[in-house]
Amino acid sequence: MTVNQKILIVADPLQGIITPSYRLATRLIKMGVDVTFATSFTGVKHIMDKQTTHTSLTFAPFSDGHDTNGSNSKQPTPSLQQLKFDFATNGSCAVADIISSAAAKGQPFDNVVYSILVPWAATVAMAHGVKTTLFWCQSAVMCDIYYYLFNGYKDLISDTKDNSTIPISLPGLPPLINADLPSVFWPSSPKEHGFFLEIVKDHIDVLRIAPRVLVNTFEKLETEYIKLIEKLDFIPIGPLIPSEEKESGTPDNCIEWLNTKQESSAVYVSFGTQANLSMDQIDEIASGLIEIRRPFLWVIRDSDQAARLSKIDELQKQGMIVDWCSQAMVLRHQAIGCFVMHGGWNSTTESLVAGVPTVVFPQWSDQGTNGKMIQDVWKTGVRVTRREGDGIVEGKEIKRCVEMVIEDDEMTRNAEKWRDLAREALSDGGSSNVNLQAFLDDA
Repeated sequence: MTVNQKILIVADPLQGIITPSYRLATRLIKMGVDVTFATSFTGVKHIMDKQTTHTSLTFAPFSDGHDTNGSNSKQPTPSLQQLKFDFATNGSCAVADIISSAAAKGQPFDNVVYSILVPWAATVAMAHGVKTTLFWCQSAVMCDIYYYLFNGYKDLISDTKDNSTIPISLPGLPPLINADLPSVFWPSSPKEHGFFLEIVKDHIDVLRIAPRVLVNTFEKLETEYIKLIEKLDFIPIGPLIPSEEKESGTPDNCIEWLNTKQESSAVYVSFGTQANLSMDQIDEIASGLIEIRRPFLWVIRDSDQAARLSKIDELQKQGMIVDWCSQAMVLRHQAIGCFVMHGGWNSTTESLVAGVPTVVFPQWSDQGTNGKMIQDVWKTGVRVTRREGDGIVEGKEIKRCVEMVIEDDEMTRNAEKWRDLAREALSDGGSSNVNLQAFLDDA
């Protein structure tokens, strides 16, 4: 147990970031650390809606200036760039107050652990003389790519946006093309997403001063990529997954339905919290699932889209459509034989721990890179091919990929191998637990 350590976690409220940040907080609390968790009021609501919160966790929520924005708000919806700018502006003041107040009470923080997208938190902490550590909740490979971007390889990486077939050779990484890069470099990426690179550059600049990085991965999954950048101190502490305990709000009917299915017979389909699929794409997925003729559990968060499915009667006879379920619980169920997903890192690690092969349908951010690794390096799944012109993934492509994954014995064996290695890393005395304790001992 680590006694009397105080850590402040500052997390961006995006679901894909706040979820692993909260899981890190609960891990630290179980190791005896006094943890304060700072994010926006919206971020805290995300946690409260989906998690049974740890009683020992102290929340320090703050306003990002958009707390009243919602379905009943008369204010125009701000851009993503504006949201991040306002979160940084308001968050910098809030975090400074949190650190100063703790110090004034004679209970200063030993370390500020800050998530992706909030490099400003490190700047604030350093100004108050507090140690900082980046919590990188994506793969080590992604951090390597971004580091190379701002250390001599910017032109090589950026030029692929105009020629997506140019091979990209970065030291120590697998051969890449444009589709394997962060989505900000894809030709289809909105220009307004370019501000993400400014935030990444701020991260790299901070890491030149304080190079310690907690990474949501495990040693044997990314051995060479963890050690690749000598100037960065990667500490693999993952995969950060929910406990075996039931998460709040889990629909029992999903598990009851899966209980009626044969082992490895069902397909689980979910595209995370940020994906925005067109109705044409939803209908293509539906057609593919019908053609597969296997039971499926499909998460469609937009109830209007679910109601507009053209073959809803046929779909309901074959599978089950819900607006939410506990993904970790579903993936652990013996009936699941394949996971059709977007390729977000949380979903990727959850599938690895569960030993479930995947079909990856990347949407944005790190998902193309994760799909590359899943298909070509870890060999636990395949990545879909989009139709020329409109980028739609056709139903027949969904069918092809799902059948390939389920019928490929090698993918199943690889999935089981990584499952065992992931669980080994998380076990008592496993590498991830040892690494996290070593971090605390040096904090």
